[in-house]
Amino acid sequence: MPHDDLIEVRHRFLTDATATDGVRESISNSWRRSMAMDICADPIDLPFVREPELDSPLVAAARPIMQRLAEGLESEPVSAILTSSDGVVLSRAGAIGRLGRDLDTVRLAPGFSYAESFVGTNGIGTTLETRKPTLVVGAEHYRESLVGLACAGVPVVDAMSGRMLGVIDLTGRIEHGGALMMTLALSAAKQIEDRLLEMSGTVASSLLHAYNIACRRHAGTMVLAVSDDLVLMNQRLRRTVESSDQAAMIEHAVDCASTGKRSAADELPSGTTVRITRVDAVESLASAALFTVHIVESAAASTPTSRRTPASLPGLAGRSSVWRQACIDLLRALETSQWAVASGEKGTGRCSALKAAAEAHRPGHVRVFGPESLAGAGLADLADELDHDGFNIILRDIDTLDPATVEQIADLVSGCVDNGWLGMTADLGDGDTTLDTVLLPIFVRTVTIPALRYRIEDLQDLVPLLLRRITRGDELRLSPAAMRQLAKYGWPGNVAELRNTLLTVVRKQRTGVVDVDQLPPVCRTFGRHTLSQIEALERDAIVRALTENDYNKRAAAESLGLSRATIYRKIKQFSIAT
Repeated sequence: MPHDDLIEVRHRFLTDATATDGVRESISNSWRRSMAMDICADPIDLPFVREPELDSPLVAAARPIMQRLAEGLESEPVSAILTSSDGVVLSRAGAIGRLGRDLDTVRLAPGFSYAESFVGTNGIGTTLETRKPTLVVGAEHYRESLVGLACAGVPVVDAMSGRMLGVIDLTGRIEHGGALMMTLALSAAKQIEDRLLEMSGTVASSLLHAYNIACRRHAGTMVLAVSDDLVLMNQRLRRTVESSDQAAMIEHAVDCASTGKRSAADELPSGTTVRITRVDAVESLASAALFTVHIVESAAASTPTSRRTPASLPGLAGRSSVWRQACIDLLRALETSQWAVASGEKGTGRCSALKAAAEAHRPGHVRVFGPESLAGAGLADLADELDHDGFNIILRDIDTLDPATVEQIADLVSGCVDNGWLGMTADLGDGDTTLDTVLLPIFVRTVTIPALRYRIEDLQDLVPLLLRRITRGDELRLSPAAMRQLAKYGWPGNVAELRNTLLTVVRKQRTGVVDVDQLPPVCRTFGRHTLSQIEALERDAIVRALTENDYNKRAAAESLGLSRATIYRKIKQFSIAT
C-alpha cells in the first residue's frame, strides 16, 4: 500500500476503529491489540523500566555481533538494538548523528521497554507478541512519533530450551527500511543463537544436534534427549505420555544412559509400560543420550481404562483374559488412530486382529503388504498407497525382511504420520535390530497377541468358528474327548496350525462328530518339545501303528519292527496319549 494511503487508513482506524483493508494482517492485528490496551497514539513518554542486565548470557553472546554491526553501520543511518524478552533495551549500536538523537527522543534507548503494552505496534514489541520476524515501516507504527522510522525485529531463541530470550532489531529512517534491513537482522539473530549454543558446552551442543536430526528423520517418533543438566522432549512425546509419568520416564532414561543400556522397558506410575531405545547418533557421548520412546501394551495387563472398552474384535473368537486384554489394547489404540504394532509369535492371528481393530474404527479399505509384496517393485506400490490421504495399511511379518528393506520402509512412512493409519505385525526380539531402532519408534504402541498355548481355553470358541469357515456351514463338530485332546497339545504353530489341523480333519470327514482317533497324529501328543522333521515322521508312524492296532502296544511294536521297550520309550519321549 502506498505510504500516503497507509497514513489515511491509520488515521481512520485511530479515529473510529474502522476497517483496515489493505493493511498487512500482522499489522492490523497489532493495531487492534494496541487499541485494546488503550495505548496513546502520541505523545511518546515512556517510563524508565530498569537498568539493563549486561552480564546475562544473551548480552555476552550478542556483544561481538553488536560490535561488528556497529562497525558495519558506521556510515549508515541504521541502528542495531538488542532487547530482553520483555522488550527492555539492553544495548544499542550504530545510532550516531541525527538518528541517535531521534531514537533518544522516542526513548528507544537502554532501560526503556518497547513492548507493545508500552509503545503499541513496532518491530520489537510485535516480534515479542508473535514470536516471528516482523518488519514495521512508517505509518504501520501505532505511535505517531514513530511513523518516520522503519524497524526489523527478529526473535533470539535459546536452541536448548526453545525459550525466546529477546529481540535483535534494526531501526532506521523510513527511506532506508525494507527487506535488506530484515535480512541483516535475521543473520545477526542466527549468529547470536549460534554463539549461545557454543557457550552452553560441547555435550549439550552435540546432543541438541542429534536430537534435531532424530526429530527431522521421523516426524512421528517420540524422542527424548537427556544429559546431566538438560532434558529435551518433542511435542509428540509430551502429548502422548502423561505429565505425571514423564519424571519417571526421564529417570529411567538417565539410568539407561549411565549404564550404557541400548534398550529397556519400564512401567511408569500410571501403569503404562514404555520401551526406550538408544539412538546410535550420540553413543559417543558419555554423559548424554538420545532415545526413542515406544509404548508397550502387554496382553496380561489390565487397567481401569481397558475395562471401559468393549473387549471384542469383529469376526474373531476368544474368551480368555489375555485375549480379551489384547483386543482391548488394539481397540484403544485404533480409537485414536494411533499407529500400532501387533507383536507375538507367527500364526497367533496378529494380522487378523490388527485388521479387525482397524475396520472397527477406520473408514475405508485396509490394505495388507506382506514380505512377498514388498520385494522388488513392491516398495513403489507401498509409496503409491501412502500418497492417498486417509490410507489404512498393515505391514505384515516385517521382522522377516532384511535390514536394508526395513530402512527403506522407515524412510517411506516416517513423513506420513498425519496422513493416515499404519499397522505392523512382527515377532519382536531383544531390541537390538534395525527394526527396533529404525522402524518401531515410529509406531506409538505395541500390543502383544498371546500364543495359543497361553489361551488354550479359547479352543472352545476357535474350533467351532474355524470349522464353520472351512466347511462353509456343514454340520461338523469335535467330540468332548477330541476337544480335550486338542487342549493337551502345545500348538507351536498357534492358530494357523489349528486351522491346518482342522483342514486335515475336514478333508476326511465333512459332517458328524470327530473323535480322538480321527485327529491327525500330531494332536495325539501333548509335549511341548518342538520335533525335528525325522522325529515328527517317527512319532506319526508310531501313532498310526497304535491306531491301526487298537492301541495295543505289543502289536504296534511288532508292526513297526520295534521291541516293546523301544515303543514304550518312544511313547514317553513323544508324549503320545494312549
